[in-house]
Amino acid sequence: MTPRPTSSGSQPEQPADQRSTEPPAPARKKAAVKKTGAKKVPAKKTAAAAKATVKKAATEKSTVRKAAKKAAEKTAAKGAGKGAAGSAGKAGKAGKAGKAAPAGKGPAGRQAVRDTTAPAPVPPVPPVPPEMDLEIAVSPALDAADRERLLNGTHHAPHSLLGAHPVPGGVVFRAFRPYARAVSVVSGGLTVELHDDGDGFFSGLLPLREVPAYRLLVTYEGTVQETEDAYRFLPTLGELDLHLIGEGRHEELWTVLGAHPMTHQGVTGTRFSVWAPNARGVRVAGSFNFWDGTGFPMRSLGATGVWELFVPGIGEGELYKFEITRPDGSKTLRADPLARRTEVPPATSSVITSSAYEWGDAEWLERRAGVPAHRAPFSVYEVHLPSWRPGLTYRRLADQLPSYVKDLGFTHVELMPVAEHPFGGSWGYQVTGFYAPTARLGTPDDFRYLVDALHRAGIGVIMDWVPAHFPRDEWALAEFDGRPLYEHEDPLRAAHPDWGTLEFDFGRREVRNFLVANALYWCEEFHIDGLRVDAVASMLYLDYSREPGQWTPNEHGGRENLDAVAFLQEMNATLYRRVPGVVTIAEESTAWDGVTRATHHEGPSGFGGLGFGLKWNMGWMHDSLQYMSHEPVHRRYHHGEMTFSMVYAYSENYVLPISHDEVVHGKGSLVSKMPGDWWQQRANLRAYLAFMWAHPGKQLLFMGQEFAQGAEWSEVHGPDWWLLDPHYGAEADHRGVRDLVRDLNTVYGHTPALWQGDTDPSGFRWVTGDAAEDNVFAFLRYDSDGSPLLAVSHFAPVVRQDYRIGVPEDVPAWHEAVNTDAGRYGGSDVTTPDPVKPEPRGWHGLPASVRLTLPPLATVWLRPA
Repeated sequence: MTPRPTSSGSQPEQPADQRSTEPPAPARKKAAVKKTGAKKVPAKKTAAAAKATVKKAATEKSTVRKAAKKAAEKTAAKGAGKGAAGSAGKAGKAGKAGKAAPAGKGPAGRQAVRDTTAPAPVPPVPPVPPEMDLEIAVSPALDAADRERLLNGTHHAPHSLLGAHPVPGGVVFRAFRPYARAVSVVSGGLTVELHDDGDGFFSGLLPLREVPAYRLLVTYEGTVQETEDAYRFLPTLGELDLHLIGEGRHEELWTVLGAHPMTHQGVTGTRFSVWAPNARGVRVAGSFNFWDGTGFPMRSLGATGVWELFVPGIGEGELYKFEITRPDGSKTLRADPLARRTEVPPATSSVITSSAYEWGDAEWLERRAGVPAHRAPFSVYEVHLPSWRPGLTYRRLADQLPSYVKDLGFTHVELMPVAEHPFGGSWGYQVTGFYAPTARLGTPDDFRYLVDALHRAGIGVIMDWVPAHFPRDEWALAEFDGRPLYEHEDPLRAAHPDWGTLEFDFGRREVRNFLVANALYWCEEFHIDGLRVDAVASMLYLDYSREPGQWTPNEHGGRENLDAVAFLQEMNATLYRRVPGVVTIAEESTAWDGVTRATHHEGPSGFGGLGFGLKWNMGWMHDSLQYMSHEPVHRRYHHGEMTFSMVYAYSENYVLPISHDEVVHGKGSLVSKMPGDWWQQRANLRAYLAFMWAHPGKQLLFMGQEFAQGAEWSEVHGPDWWLLDPHYGAEADHRGVRDLVRDLNTVYGHTPALWQGDTDPSGFRWVTGDAAEDNVFAFLRYDSDGSPLLAVSHFAPVVRQDYRIGVPEDVPAWHEAVNTDAGRYGGSDVTTPDPVKPEPRGWHGLPASVRLTLPPLATVWLRPA
């Protein structure tokens, strides 16, 4: 961090006759003065360059001359050392300037050179000698080394050279404006042209006691622009922000890094900041400077690795990137890792943005924190936004998606990754813009509008989040500043073996901070209700998809990625602490112990829990679909595939997912996985869905499967909505399945037995789990008051009359709540419309029983009448 001197010219513009010659109060932190290395030039050599403007200065600035004369007389009376110290002392008393530098240190008439990386006391500014001729304008040009570093984009502290700085003899002004014909300083009606030093550098020394409020008048070929000087401003990041960034604990990282339109020291503009600790220099290039960052070098803020620049006069809608000089001297143009808006792919620039959205979901946010997700109804409709109805923007989706999901009775939607990604075929799982909603569908505020609309319709929003890896695009995160930064420095740890991407270095605190803050960003800035974390298994294991010799054990000799474990624990703990009612969901396909256990509870493996709220039950999904794919005559040999899930059902808080991964890339749609003819396929699907909705755990269904789409999903054209066109001959078959899904969700939402005890073993009891010869499964679900629901699934294509099922004795009668064979769903309409009374005959270990007619390939739910 390079603080600026108190007299940095940051005070508001004011007329020349009203500006005080005393240091401003309160005084600011001071920068060390850079020795100019310039020497006086004979007047004859300088008069030609500055005569006109300096004569005007001599005429219009008589007050400055008088003040200089008085100061000189006062100095002669009291001693030059005492007078200079006294002037600096006033600045010290005004703020944090500290003690004035003692007089007489260093060569007379010259300021000692200080380390510009640390704060230093304000140097004493000698009074202007009365004999100084204002027509003699010395051009304190930069030395060759500084010029070269600025030209090459490798200077760490451009603000210490450019801008306005008090020096012995007055105030030196320096500007770096490539392609400019001339640059003048404008202050309070006075215009002084700076000397052209070549290569875009301009400078001048004015006999002023302090830095005035000023602007620059820049002349280009064919145009003249009056503008603020970007190098007269103090840093926009505070010491606390930099400390938290350095510690990897800045939970609102998106508020300090990236591009932020703001008003700074009374001037509107945009603050740019980026973390690039290995860079030799960083410059900003964009649409506002014709993509030439030469004249926009950023300053390094100390050891944090953060570079910063406030550019006045630019705002929302401008495109930008960071031009980074790598350690080897080569240059790379990079998109902003914390850009909150991007161009529409395949364009890759970042876009300056700010939000003015006014939310209308306060009631929803207050209500969602009332009951934790694992004890509440949680039925999820998974959506790929770009293909749900191709061509719709966020705002047009807001007109259709909430009403559709609400009509079907789902409690939540899960959006496949929304963060910006360059390749649509990745479905969003190869992210380059972790802080930006994809621009394909609109602006960030348009996405806020969609979330708000879903909330106002009573629908929660889960978002797929991808912290495991990122693509290698040369304009994005890979070797961002010339060396491995976001990825692990060990190539074996960095390269993801399955997807050709790079894995994050979870052991680096700044990278963890980037990801933890990103999780918070989506939940706090976009009101997302939960994150489904993708590919958790690939994060947890060092040997994931790696052969022996391709991975290195951890410090204990094990295969666990301890850094990833720590990151996931920190992410979950931070998110649950800051966002009331949020839920995190792990896509984790192994038997890792304690995925949904609290982080402070240690398990048998010695690890604390990962802290997730829910976990996808990949085992149930695989086993149950395997069972359903068999012909009914063979299912007796695979009966255990449907019952095995209850062996571990309460080891975690589970979601039962039929996700996009199961209906793409040759796997076929859900209905096409079912055996038999078209009637049997639909019957199997309906029976399976009702079995799934009754099974302990929450449920998730991918779009298009709710109406038995026959083709597998394609991100190009999305669901086959034409199947629901009334003019299509088989429309009733598809509408029947969708009507069943609606009724399952409706009954589910009004039946606490189906969701209240999803994570409590007392909420479930097998009635018969071993009727393999009959292809029958029957179980009871209980709510917290003990009220039951009886679910019976029959996966054989025959009708079974008077099939006896054991039931509790305290229920006087049962009636059908759902029968998937009903005619309105496309079934054979083998139903039992009248209540069924139990008989006092024990069966299946229960004291009473009922005799049911089991429809073919159907599931029946019965509730107390």
